[in-house]
Amino acid sequence: MIDAKDSPSTRPYLIRGLYEWCTDNGFTPFIAVLVDETVRVPNEYVKDGEIVLNISFDATSALKLGNDYIEFKGRFGGVARDILVPVNRVLAIYARENGQGMAFPLLASSESGVAPTAEVQPVTLTTVPSEKPDVVAPDGGPRPNGGGRPSLTRIK
Repeated sequence: MIDAKDSPSTRPYLIRGLYEWCTDNGFTPFIAVLVDETVRVPNEYVKDGEIVLNISFDATSALKLGNDYIEFKGRFGGVARDILVPVNRVLAIYARENGQGMAFPLLASSESGVAPTAEVQPVTLTTVPSEKPDVVAPDGGPRPNGGGRPSLTRIK
């Protein structure tokens, strides 16, 4: 019998499932990543040790959602870059349009093989007000929920 601590992680399967849910429903899948030396992303876009990446079909090329890594080519400031994110560094996957998705705890060093760079803290997805006060729905009426954009907020 396999002990729970020895069983494979469910995280890559949940990421793939939520990615599929987003794309099937016309949403844009975003991932929030806690950056360390194992994450290959453009450092100039990292803020407070984290980066949010659009992993939609339109924003990526050669996307691979593997059990150990998420790999793709993405454009940053018009320049194509190779992106490599260990699955254990993904903090959340969510739909840009409504913030629905799932947040994950950072795995302890014994589980991830990588020393954590931050305390393990719960996260929640929230909607922040739009910076554009004149946002309207496609039919010309006001957009529901004020047209806010989802963001990742740490709860301490």
